[in-house]
Amino acid sequence: MVAVVAVGCGDEGSKPPPPFGNEPVRQEARLETFPGCEALEQHIEDTATKQMRAVLEVYKQYTYGGGRGGEAPPTPTVGAPQEDSAGGGGSPTDYTGTNNQVSGVHEADFVQNDGTRIFVLSGQRLYLHRSWPAEQLARTAALEVEGWPREMLLDPERNRLVITSAVSEPRPGSGSGGRVTDGPALDCAGFGCGGYGHGNTVKVTVVDVADLEAPRVLEQVYLPGGYLSARRVEGAVRLVVSDGFRWPADVRLYPEYSRGLFDNRLRLAAHIDALIQQNEQAIRAQTLAQWLPPGRRVTAAGEVKPLAYDCTSFYRTNAPTGLGLVSVLSLNLDASESEPGRTSLVAAPGEVYASHDALYLAARHWWWWPEPGQTTHTYLHKFDIRDPDRATYVGSGTVEGYVVNQFAMDEHEGVLRVATTVELPGEEVAGDGDAVWTPPETVNRVVTLREEGGYLKQLGRSEDLARGERIFSARFVGTRGYVVTFRQVDPLFTFDLSDPAHPRMVGELKIPGFSTYIHPLGDTHLLTFGEHRNEDGTWQDRALKLSLFDVSDLARPRETFTHQLGSMSSHSEALQEHKAFTYFPAKGLLALPFMDWDYNASDYWSGFRSELRVFRVDTATGFSPVGTVSVRDMYQAFNFPHWSWYWQPTVRRSIMADDYVYAISDAGLRVSHVSSLQTPLATAPFLPPAPAQPGPQGP
Repeated sequence: MVAVVAVGCGDEGSKPPPPFGNEPVRQEARLETFPGCEALEQHIEDTATKQMRAVLEVYKQYTYGGGRGGEAPPTPTVGAPQEDSAGGGGSPTDYTGTNNQVSGVHEADFVQNDGTRIFVLSGQRLYLHRSWPAEQLARTAALEVEGWPREMLLDPERNRLVITSAVSEPRPGSGSGGRVTDGPALDCAGFGCGGYGHGNTVKVTVVDVADLEAPRVLEQVYLPGGYLSARRVEGAVRLVVSDGFRWPADVRLYPEYSRGLFDNRLRLAAHIDALIQQNEQAIRAQTLAQWLPPGRRVTAAGEVKPLAYDCTSFYRTNAPTGLGLVSVLSLNLDASESEPGRTSLVAAPGEVYASHDALYLAARHWWWWPEPGQTTHTYLHKFDIRDPDRATYVGSGTVEGYVVNQFAMDEHEGVLRVATTVELPGEEVAGDGDAVWTPPETVNRVVTLREEGGYLKQLGRSEDLARGERIFSARFVGTRGYVVTFRQVDPLFTFDLSDPAHPRMVGELKIPGFSTYIHPLGDTHLLTFGEHRNEDGTWQDRALKLSLFDVSDLARPRETFTHQLGSMSSHSEALQEHKAFTYFPAKGLLALPFMDWDYNASDYWSGFRSELRVFRVDTATGFSPVGTVSVRDMYQAFNFPHWSWYWQPTVRRSIMADDYVYAISDAGLRVSHVSSLQTPLATAPFLPPAPAQPGPQGP
């Protein structure tokens, strides 16, 4: 368990709290269960006390050296050419679905389809469509979803949609979402919403969509926290939820600034010590029910059932990580009457990766403050998900560095491969009255691990690569691995992973710019998307960039074709969201959402464009632009009043079925034939966002 130095209370309250320092990295990380609720509450309060202390102790530096003596400190925040076919028939011959990292492990998104039906979350509604034949695309129903819908999973075999949304409910205290702040936990899955958050509760809605004109809500689950990620393997759904500690209302995480206080070193130190003791008393007085509010479940008949937690299903780590709670919620769609299973970890949230049989959670080692010699480390926790009712803890491991996203992790034949960027410590040098830290140096590597005796033990490690750069994208395919790093040029590194004990970098190719997503085309080629940059890394010639790489010879990767699109101001959601990247192997087609701005235009609308761009991809001939599906009329119709960080009527996703292309935005969806993309065959507009009211609504 995390080592914590207790602060004195009662008669000892007048004494300053004893000092404490950083804790070392745990090379043999593990999770341990709690014997009961008393131990769980004790651990939460110990951890909260320590994090509170770490935040407040920082303020004592403002009295040192005179450089900050009269300066008000800031409020803290810690923190993937065929014959033409007609659009008729019962279903298309082939179609695209969500761009999943692992085949058969379905990922949640705000769009789902099964070839003949398209479901879209937009604003606070679920829109249902009959999408085949393509010329007869039509909305059949709309269902109001409580709160702010995020993502969903479709199980076409069972005709179930599992929708996650963020709901605001009155709760005591303030959640931190794994960060020590005075604000609420954020729920920004798939949105990059920065400082915006709209809920402190995750709502899961299970909908029967067998009748497209009359969707039925079967179950609703409410849990405190924010949605992180979700996966589905057959009828088993796993939802990863993050929740912050709910600080007592009178806990203060920074001293109020006054010149008389911050100009006196001893007075400020004494004030902080008193504030620490006052905060700890409030922390220790809070009950477990206040730290962990219960959830509830609403049946199809409207019966409300409490979702109590089992204290023995919570785990603590023996390694220091940031403050927070992460839970894996298991929904068995073949056992609709059973209560969801829940496995929880007292730790900060991180990246999530899942294979068919296992789910991995990554959490960074927590350094309370910078000091010489520390490097980044990540703890990896493996859970067995073969039981559809519960995620079972298997073991933990430690890797040096951090993972950039889910694609930096991959499991193959029982071996976990991880690509990490290691930050080497900077140095403290003298400044003008203050200590100054030089930027950290970086190196990159691939590490292999296998579970053994409850631990994820390292099998092998590649050499260190690309000093001074960091990983922008990674992909593992069978016994091969690919990593892209960037600082000024974009090195693509290839790895031979056929011997897990000896992962080897065997090839390197340097080109300007970088790739943020790598898509394998069989075993011999890679299709990547990213940005073109000058060789000095500047933005003057920036553009979006598609590349084809021939990796048939791992030792000699070649960039065989490239295609640049857009101006310096261009953007695509596919740069940071792999689900916006749609490749259709049956037709050799690629579709990308695209936005651009012309700042010399006479007005906003004539200078702005949002469209779906479609390319034919051939490993022998490269990229051939096919055309664009524009939604100009749709976003112009909504205009400015309805735009927000949460809802934007620009192209965000696409679906392809036989020779038809569907462009999807928050304003609606439309379909065109690939031979005439600029001429829509049908459009199904959505309604502008409106306050949510439960219950189905007609088209």
